[in-house]
Amino acid sequence: MDKSMMKGIAVGGLAMVVLGASGVTGYKALTKPAFADVVAVKEVTETVLTPRERCETVAVQRQAPVKDENRIAGTVIGGVAGGLLGSAIGGGSGKTLATVAGAAAGGYAGNQVQKNMQQKDVTTSTEQRCRTVNEKSQKVIGYNVTYRLDGKDGTVRTSFKPGATLPVKDGQVVTTPPPVAKS
Repeated sequence: MDKSMMKGIAVGGLAMVVLGASGVTGYKALTKPAFADVVAVKEVTETVLTPRERCETVAVQRQAPVKDENRIAGTVIGGVAGGLLGSAIGGGSGKTLATVAGAAAGGYAGNQVQKNMQQKDVTTSTEQRCRTVNEKSQKVIGYNVTYRLDGKDGTVRTSFKPGATLPVKDGQVVTTPPPVAKS
């Protein structure tokens, strides 16, 4: 065999090795799975606090405005009534003393009666009272997805709820949302 024939056999053998290797690699690329099976999906949530104003109408009682702050009417009416009672009791100079004492006692009693009546005199009105409350709600922020690829289980987090499978690209699970179909 001459040298050129040896070179030809060597180059041909090398070419066969390269072609065989590329065929195996191409076969492996063609037989890689295009999808991973979804085994389980669990929602991932967070608690959201939303402030909201809550108002309610309530009955409020206040002391009524006083028209006679010095209670003159009660004092005068009590004094007159006490004076009449005192004058009916005494006789002679004692009658004058009883009238004066009755008027003084009646005036004081009338003043106190009017004071008690004014304190119990209330007006009722309604008012709206508001306060801020926080309402709690749950917001889905993603999904923990357990998948099976080539007989092995794995977990990824997605921003979308997957179907029965997830796409696989270059041996890795794709976690980006699928494109939305335009209608």
